[in-house]
Formats: sequence, structure tokens, C-alpha cells
Amino acid sequence: MAKEVKPMTKKQIVDHLAAKLGQPKKVAEQFITEYTNLAYKEAKKSFTIPGLGKLVIVNRKARTGRNPLTGETIKIPAKRTLKFRIAKQAKDAVLGKK
Repeated sequence: MAKEVKPMTKKQIVDHLAAKLGQPKKVAEQFITEYTNLAYKEAKKSFTIPGLGKLVIVNRKARTGRNPLTGETIKIPAKRTLKFRIAKQAKDAVLGKK
């Protein structure tokens, strides 16, 4: 049975950045917090993380759906949602080139 691989926690990311950059953990944590806050603020007009992807707001159209429990047809209203579009460079690095 294969061992379950878990994603890195915030603490693990902070520890890694601090060690890699030779900075105190507090500085690495401040950087992550500020970068995240900047992404939230700027996402309204699209926020790009170079080499990784971009946060964009997408307008979804109203559509007809189906309640999976009852099978009843329902109307799903239009709404705005936030999506993260992965950069080609990131896809190639993780999945390998075709």
C-alpha cells in the first residue's frame, strides 16, 4: 500500500523559505502573509504569479442543473467566481512536456 503524500503546511513552507533564503522564520512568514494579501487585493484586476499562474475573476452564465438527490431540474443563477489559471511553464515542470 502506497504511503499518502500530504501537501506542505504553512509552517513547512515558512521553514523551507527561511532555510533557503537564510532569513529568520518571522521574515519568511511576513513575506507569505504580505504576498497573499497583495494577491487578494489585486485579484479584482487579475494577479499573476510569474511562472506559476494567475488569479482571474470569471463571470459564469445562468444555467439549468439537476438536483442529484431528487433528479429535479433547477435553475443555477449567474455569478462571479475566482479561478486560478496555471501557467504553461508550471504544467510542463510538474507534468513533463508532451
